[in-house]
Amino acid sequence: MTRVVETGAGDLPPAPVVLKGRRRLHWRRERVVTLMFLAPALIYVLAFYLYPIVFNVIMSVEKYTLKTFVTGEAPFIGLDNFTRLVNHPEFWPAVMNTVWFTIGSLFFQFTLGLLIALFYQHRFPLNSILRALILVPWLAPVLVSGAIWVRLLDQDYGVVNFFIHSLGYQGQISWLTDPHLSLISVLIANIWIGIPFNMVILYGGLQAIPRVLYEAASIDGASAWQRFRYMTWPLLRPVSTVVLLLGLVYTLKVFDVIMSITRGGPADTSQTLNTWAYSLAFTNAFNFGLGAAAGDILLVIVLIFGLLYLRYAYRELRETTR
Repeated sequence: MTRVVETGAGDLPPAPVVLKGRRRLHWRRERVVTLMFLAPALIYVLAFYLYPIVFNVIMSVEKYTLKTFVTGEAPFIGLDNFTRLVNHPEFWPAVMNTVWFTIGSLFFQFTLGLLIALFYQHRFPLNSILRALILVPWLAPVLVSGAIWVRLLDQDYGVVNFFIHSLGYQGQISWLTDPHLSLISVLIANIWIGIPFNMVILYGGLQAIPRVLYEAASIDGASAWQRFRYMTWPLLRPVSTVVLLLGLVYTLKVFDVIMSITRGGPADTSQTLNTWAYSLAFTNAFNFGLGAAAGDILLVIVLIFGLLYLRYAYRELRETTR
């Protein structure tokens, strides 16, 4: 008689339990691999972005001076640095310089960039070569561009003054040392550097507009201005918004252009909030707390417009995925 051996229920786990355990193990491995790939980026962001921002905010509410590096003492003073900053005689001139510098840069960079992009819409010999050469100011290091403009705007040997003299004007124009012209000088240089960026993005937006629409409008008798006003500009508006928002954030952060040309002078007439914060912290005053407070104000402004850009980009993404 054959004996049947029965296996107890506790000897082998049920199949669903085994599959669930394998899936959990597989999920954990995927999570570990994902974290390993993300770790370098996270460490970089924490070390070079989050830590400096947090440390700057801490400095702005402390009496952090050159003496602090020796003694290690930085008394907490709350919002006293911000109060002193707003009441500082150079604060509002720096704010107004920042406003005019930003508005002037955005207006001329966008306008000239759009005109150049429209010009390159036409087919002509050497179109691609000339379009590539337009990118040189944007690709060149900013310090190199600043050195070029220092030579171009030189009072005695600059090409700009030589051209103006050739038109009949015999006076001397001190672009870099005249308090009324120093901000205009750095503004011209920043416009020259930023035009290629605007041109490239706007040119890409123009290329995305179907040619059939222009052909249909031409057949209906629409003029060049009417085609631009009622077709090109409405279809280019999303790209234009992105260009202006990014240009605003980039312009508010401009530091190297001003420092390489005028260093904020003469007599702080070309100082913006960015360069003035550096001046407060790293020149004769060495008031790191006051400089950090100025940096916090600029950081909040940039953050607001950065969030506006992200919100706009997210809204555009949702509309395109519907």
